[in-house]
Amino acid sequence: MTRQLDELNIKIYADGAEKSSILELYRQPIISGFTTNPTLMRKAGVTDYAGFAKEVLAEVTDKPISFEVFSDDFSEMERQARIIDSWGNNVYVKIPVTNTNGASSFDLIKKLADDGVKLNVTAILTEKQVKNILPALRKDVPAIISVFAGRVADTGVDPIPLMESVAKMLKPFPSHELLWASTRELFNIYQAEFAGADIITVPADILKKTVNIGIDHHELSIQTVKMFYEDGQKVGYTLYES
Repeated sequence: MTRQLDELNIKIYADGAEKSSILELYRQPIISGFTTNPTLMRKAGVTDYAGFAKEVLAEVTDKPISFEVFSDDFSEMERQARIIDSWGNNVYVKIPVTNTNGASSFDLIKKLADDGVKLNVTAILTEKQVKNILPALRKDVPAIISVFAGRVADTGVDPIPLMESVAKMLKPFPSHELLWASTRELFNIYQAEFAGADIITVPADILKKTVNIGIDHHELSIQTVKMFYEDGQKVGYTLYES
């Protein structure tokens, strides 16, 4: 029988940038934290980055939330990171593993980690990237390693071996957590648990599907048939011999 989400060890973070959705999910015990990024914020119509973040943080005070820098220049990334870090003790600063030219963020990550900044190193898709940035992190400072398992799967490659390998790499670092990013379907939550991830970040539209957990598949089949039938009736489709 499929386990309910509150029976799993993995922590579920909600991924998005709509304030109303964040605050609604914040009240749900199953949600342990939040992530966002500039792309999600743009799609949500956010134009005032700091204003949006501070409005959310006025409500979300006791669950981790990650906000990302949006520069491609490392010195400007650092400036933005320190501002974001100042917003609250529950804030993680998202730093991409490289800039757009592929230059490693190692030096910036090390500088921020050495100063005690909680980081979410993001856009990771390879073991090599994890191995390269791990020495930059401070063992006693919390950090999240965000591996984009969904994007790996989008290339036709099974992300489970990668996630399992990274989970093993992080075992000596109890302050560092592995996050399964770019979730594509509800089952990814169970896959992430199996692979040894500490966190999975899930969009709100996928979280809505949690009502289906444990449902009888025969009953789901009937519901599906009803949906097809009712939609055909609503449109009023007809067929006649030519």
